[in-house]
Amino acid sequence: MNEIKKEELYDLLASLIRIPSPYFEEEKIMEYAFEWLRDRNVPAQIHRYHEKEITDFKGMNVIGEIDSKKEGPVIYFNGHLDSVRLCSGWTVPPYDAMIKDGNMYGLGALDMKSGCAVIMQVLAEFVKNISDFRGKIVYHLVSDEEGPFGLGTTYLINDRKLETADFAIITEPSAGFAGVESPSLSLGARGGYNYKVKLYGKSSHAAAPELGVNALLDAAKLSCELEKTDMKKDDRLTRGSHCLISMSGGGQACSVPDYAEIEIFRHTVRGESIETIKDEIKKAAERAELSSRFEIELRSSPAEGFDGGFEPYVIDEENEYLGNLRDSINKVCERDAGVTYFSSIGDFNHIGGKLGIPTVIFGPEGKNYHAADEYVKLESVWESAQSIYDFLVSTLSVK
Repeated sequence: MNEIKKEELYDLLASLIRIPSPYFEEEKIMEYAFEWLRDRNVPAQIHRYHEKEITDFKGMNVIGEIDSKKEGPVIYFNGHLDSVRLCSGWTVPPYDAMIKDGNMYGLGALDMKSGCAVIMQVLAEFVKNISDFRGKIVYHLVSDEEGPFGLGTTYLINDRKLETADFAIITEPSAGFAGVESPSLSLGARGGYNYKVKLYGKSSHAAAPELGVNALLDAAKLSCELEKTDMKKDDRLTRGSHCLISMSGGGQACSVPDYAEIEIFRHTVRGESIETIKDEIKKAAERAELSSRFEIELRSSPAEGFDGGFEPYVIDEENEYLGNLRDSINKVCERDAGVTYFSSIGDFNHIGGKLGIPTVIFGPEGKNYHAADEYVKLESVWESAQSIYDFLVSTLSVK
């Protein structure tokens, strides 16, 4: 078995960290990834898209296939090369890829330039070393996963660049997300919807509030009642949850607010839908005895065929390819992978939920994603890469 060279892998990760790539500003890093792959004979193309309705964003993804032209499984990889925007509080340079105590620091180091480096290095090694195999490898390195709509993967699905596969590995930091030691496999994720409730009251002078209908007060009452919702229990994804993101309204001096709105992110589990959410809002409004009229506005998606939400999913633990991956992880790491279920959302929901592809999240360990002083544990990056390489070689071998 060929080994992934640590120095090459870590150098690649450092190069990706040194290219700032906040969402909506990924062109430079996409071009770098494209050239890096092409220089190593990995088939690569640029996929371009244009979202015209809301953002007017012109984005690009790097995509490719390694096809044996023989019957066999289709293995799919997805990773995002964008990051969140730089926050305050960093005590180390965010773009220097500094190494300290076996960790590499930088914006996006954990989430998820390390995972993309894993995909890229594994593909390069596979092309270099393996000529006789069966099936096909499909990979997508996407833009705008961290943005408001996840446009990169959404447009790949809409443009029919991904319709089905036998098994998908998303190299997001499964250990880092769960706050556990690697190796860790995430075998599913909750879904979610972002929505607003708009409340319409009646203005009056603040000296006579009984003559008005305070929409802002009703918004507060509704928020409190939503928190009391009895959530459906899922034996693997636990329960859904509400998070009040914002509340606004009023502001005029000495006046009862006649308008208010709240914004909620509602995480969901299997069996919950838009209708579930609408029903629990109406029941909460009844319990709150609102005087204001209200309407529900679910955030829509700019992409055709998407409702703005993320579908929850889990993978069958008896899946053949999951078993193969577990074997490879045990072989490389000399210990079994832990099992978690991700509590939030990402492109994996579209792949595992909307498309129904058996999907796992498997990636490195680290801390402080979406925060200052983000870092990834380098040994876990190599273990992820070597495990996935071993999985590909064993799964796609000619039998």
